[in-house]
Amino acid sequence: MAHSTADAPRSHPDRDPSADSGREADTCPDPNPAASPTLTAGAAALHLVRGSLNRSRAAAFRLAWWTLVSAAPALVSGKALALAVDEGFLAHRPATAALYLAVFALCALCGAWASRQTYPALAEIVEPLRDRILGDVVRGTLRRAVVPGARCDGADAVVVAQLTRQVEVVRDALAGQLMLVWQFVLTTGAVIVGTALIAPAAMPLVAVPLLLALGVFAVLAPATLRRQHAAFQAEEILAHRAVTTVGALRDIVATGTHDRAEQEVLEAVQAHLLASRKLATVAAVRRLIVGLGAHSPLLLVVLAAPYLTDHGMTPGDVVGVLTYVLSTLEPAVRLLVQGVGASWLRLSVAAQRLAGAARSPATPETPAHPLEPADGSVFTSGVTFAYGRDSAPILDGLELTLAHGEQLAVVGPSGVGKSTTADILAGILQPDQGRILLGGVPLGRIARDDLSRARALLPQNPYVFAGTLRENLSVLAPGTADDVIDSTVEELGLGRVVRRLGGLDGQVDPSALSSGERQLVALARVHLSSATLVILDEATRHLDAEAEQRVEEAFRRRPGTVVAIAHRIAPARRADKVLLLDGQRAWIGTHDTLLAEVPLYADLVGIWNTGITGPDGDGPGGTADGPDERDAGVGRVSYPGAASDRSPSRPSAD
Repeated sequence: MAHSTADAPRSHPDRDPSADSGREADTCPDPNPAASPTLTAGAAALHLVRGSLNRSRAAAFRLAWWTLVSAAPALVSGKALALAVDEGFLAHRPATAALYLAVFALCALCGAWASRQTYPALAEIVEPLRDRILGDVVRGTLRRAVVPGARCDGADAVVVAQLTRQVEVVRDALAGQLMLVWQFVLTTGAVIVGTALIAPAAMPLVAVPLLLALGVFAVLAPATLRRQHAAFQAEEILAHRAVTTVGALRDIVATGTHDRAEQEVLEAVQAHLLASRKLATVAAVRRLIVGLGAHSPLLLVVLAAPYLTDHGMTPGDVVGVLTYVLSTLEPAVRLLVQGVGASWLRLSVAAQRLAGAARSPATPETPAHPLEPADGSVFTSGVTFAYGRDSAPILDGLELTLAHGEQLAVVGPSGVGKSTTADILAGILQPDQGRILLGGVPLGRIARDDLSRARALLPQNPYVFAGTLRENLSVLAPGTADDVIDSTVEELGLGRVVRRLGGLDGQVDPSALSSGERQLVALARVHLSSATLVILDEATRHLDAEAEQRVEEAFRRRPGTVVAIAHRIAPARRADKVLLLDGQRAWIGTHDTLLAEVPLYADLVGIWNTGITGPDGDGPGGTADGPDERDAGVGRVSYPGAASDRSPSRPSAD
């Protein structure tokens, strides 16, 4: 992916929608977006409910109407059965009893039909909400990822959990709230009103246990909320730990740390199991609430039946009250406590975490008097950068001058800050000291959109998206003529891929392309852009030597300055200048001068020339098809005694 800005993205026709994420291996979303939530769980849920209803008022009115109609059988059921018993069966008038039962059956059919009508209205409310949440989470994640200094710590697994399970939890739970809470209110009201009409003396036997059950439910809600929150968090930690461990399996095996890795994953599994069990314990308590609110009234009415009939109630009235309690109140209470209550808790916690994931960082201020870079020249003075106040600097007083059109190769042992230097030159990371000029203008004086057009950063794992090949190639230069695209395709040796996909309008499946082919697509994308400064962060690591030289020559013919992190000796030999880093010092010169004057560079060249090389790619001008070409297999820089990739002075992703 060609990265064309380091700031929060705005809609712009000339931009790669993913171009703001820095180097893909380093920049990523916040792993715990709800660590400092601006909304409480309940407030976040209420915000979602209100927002959904306000955006779909017509659908909300239809939903309320059909729910009201569907509650009619709850009001009629007890009275109809009471009349059927007293005026029908006990009076030996079966036809009258059948008539009242038919009325009840007709109301039940109408209620079922009305319930069916609620679902289209419900879908009009919750489905657009799901789409909005997905968009908000994606935008918030990307915008936080491009904040200067944001680094990757494996939070992609957390985002996957949020975009899949938690979004679906919100959709399903909100549907349950809108459908079932209103229905609970109506049916419970129907039970109270119906009982009051046919047997006022039985009202306390029904209302008091119901109110006690609702009170206990309200008291338990905060504890349940905390345990639901802990279950979500444990799920995210487990996903993060599993993805991180699987992604590092080769390093784990190589370093013999599989016991520790296994222990960390099992600890996450155990924590998730414990959180789930605690949540299940609360669920068991909720069943007792159902017994208190619905089964207790049933028992009390049965025990009090002799007393009630001695004081004016008819047998039909007792049957009617029992019908209200058994067929209407008990399902409603069970629905509230086990269904609506649990779904509200899930909705609250998931909404809170998704609200944190959707938050966007403060938009960087636009320069008061922005300037546009004149060309692709680069000038740095006294640039110093360290990952923390107590860390050794990666760069210390870097002085660099590149004229427009020059090519610079950045070399050095692994872990010395080559990719960090690329990020700093691109404006993704801010130096602790010093200044950087692009085209004679300080980076801080260039507007974000102007900077996105003036420079492009291409990482070693480029972004290729599902779509047509034309869309992938012209995303940084929309409207590019076909003859210009064809010329770039031929210059970079991408013709075979284009023909295999069926031309520029052929569909691209990123997983079906080899690593080298994805790099060629991304390189062609940058070549077509208007960027006058191109930074290639090992962007040709998956190409064979001949294909790499072809790419270099194409970019040399293209107007602009090129900064390339080299992993072979040939690009450094052909570059106008070479920047050598060792984690403490920086040397700048030509290949010949550094070879003659700097022992470290001579050592690196010796390793390049004598190192073990793996299989070639797929022929002249081709690409290496292996998934990673094995670092040693392409003659990559490897210097004994050099700073480790896990050096304490820098993050592990560099």
